[in-house]
Amino acid sequence: MSPFWIKTFQLLLCFALLIVLHEGGHFFFSKLFGIKVEKFFMFFDYKFHLFSTKDKWFARLFPRVANNETEYGIGWIPLGGYVKIAGMIDESLDTEQMQQPVQPDEFRAKPVWQRFFVMVGGVLVNFLLALFIYAMILYAWGRDTLPITSVTDGFAYNEMAEGMGFRDGDIPVKVDGEAIEVWDAGVFRLLSSAEVVTVLRDGSEVNITMPDGGVNLLDMIETDPRFIAVNVPAIVDSVMPGSPAAKAGMRSGARLLAVEDAALEWWGDFDQVMARKADVLAADCSHEDSVRLRSLPVVFCNEGATPDTALIVLDKDYHLGIVKTPYQLYYKDSYVHHDYGFWESIPAGIVYGWETLKGYVSDLRYIFSKKGAQSVGSFGTIGNLFPAAWDWAAFWNITAFISIILAVMNILPIPGLDGGHIFFLLIEGVTGRQPSDKFMERAQIVGMILLFALMALALFNDAMKFLF
Repeated sequence: MSPFWIKTFQLLLCFALLIVLHEGGHFFFSKLFGIKVEKFFMFFDYKFHLFSTKDKWFARLFPRVANNETEYGIGWIPLGGYVKIAGMIDESLDTEQMQQPVQPDEFRAKPVWQRFFVMVGGVLVNFLLALFIYAMILYAWGRDTLPITSVTDGFAYNEMAEGMGFRDGDIPVKVDGEAIEVWDAGVFRLLSSAEVVTVLRDGSEVNITMPDGGVNLLDMIETDPRFIAVNVPAIVDSVMPGSPAAKAGMRSGARLLAVEDAALEWWGDFDQVMARKADVLAADCSHEDSVRLRSLPVVFCNEGATPDTALIVLDKDYHLGIVKTPYQLYYKDSYVHHDYGFWESIPAGIVYGWETLKGYVSDLRYIFSKKGAQSVGSFGTIGNLFPAAWDWAAFWNITAFISIILAVMNILPIPGLDGGHIFFLLIEGVTGRQPSDKFMERAQIVGMILLFALMALALFNDAMKFLF
């Protein structure tokens, strides 16, 4: 099976699981408080559906299920799901029902505290699910961490970092006096908000004062090369068949020694050279200049051979066609494995999930920046989070993270989302006055317009990434 279909299947499985459980949270509290639920659908069923317990063929086979007050089904638009709760203005905008006399089993007939739990149920399930998944991941697979002091060759820094005082080879060990224990993505977040970073340089600790107001996290991770990267020798992990590098005779295990007369020791050196070349290639130039700039003098040495020099013409995407040795492989013997018993995994999973939630909430502020808006993605972006080969540990880890994203996004006080309903319920609880049906209807419409606009932006960003 191709990587595309493996990623697609993982995405659909993840969405189906999270949608059913999220809507199940609303459903559970509705039933708990005796509120009628008319429909429970995975995916949206605008105009038609793929399956419903009210279908004639299903009703003939299972009449008791079909006669249940709740219609269960699967829609055809995989943008979410919903439960249609009687006596509530939701995405169905069923205003006719709201004009009828209030029935005791309707949402609007219940006290504020019960309606609050019905609306918060989906978010609560998403968050608890993430904590449970993280705990079970730790129980089943444990956790591998790379102590930052085990990165003995230090780190490479881009021009932005060097301008702040970092030097290639530095190992960040403290942020504002607090020790950095392991190397992971969280280090970027620590550095972005730090006032003083302590690094190990030639065996001594050196303090670097960071800019006032911190550093933009998106600038740190979206620049090429990144703000900080593990120093790894410029050894080729693999060469793509038919690539420019393969045609030049380069093989797996080869070491790059120089590119364009610039001596190489680390992959960071290579990235710096290629970044400068990319800047030149991005500028307007003639076809002849483009062909000339794509020609790359490379000195390399295959394992067990003498150094070789080749003039390699980069492909149309300006790539050599090589895969770098990842730092995870280079430092594989330095990782520390932690096993967790069942009871140990529960608090550890809660802590891990809570730290993930705090990090995600902290990063949300960037969505209002230009780069943040450009980074908003839809199915393509989310699908690419999953690995190209099936890996249950990776699948569950990504599913837990997406569950946290859904919990946070749904709790935002935006009309049309759970958070919007919760916000109005809190106002009602404080003032004792329930917003009018007309107000709620208009708020729902405004919220849906905002959500559709956000989805359009996400789809546009995905299309731009695909095309360019």
